Amino acid sequence: MLLTATDAGQIALEFLLADWNILDDYREWFTISNSRLMGESWYIVELGVEGFPDKWYIQVYDTAECDPNYTFSSPIRGSEGFRDLGNLPEIVAEVLVAERKSR
Repeated sequence: MLLTATDAGQIALEFLLADWNILDDYREWFTISNSRLMGESWYIVELGVEGFPDKWYIQVYDTAECDPNYTFSSPIRGSEGFRDLGNLPEIVAEVLVAERKSR
């Protein structure tokens, strides 16, 4: 495989930012927690927001394509709103709340 774990992490982060129309100015708020090779042709990349329990799990294939049906996981329900998100930029907080509500 030509794709490295680091490459897969960056591809997944780019995909998430593009999917939510998040400007590069907010990239530093997101972290690549893990990138694991699964089988011979794809990675599972775990992304998050530093200091928060919310996680995105995105499949990145050896073709550098991401599966658009990623998984979002959070122990916090969407009904809890913005209580824990006060120190985040508005766009990052809105994405977390939207993801929490949709799951």
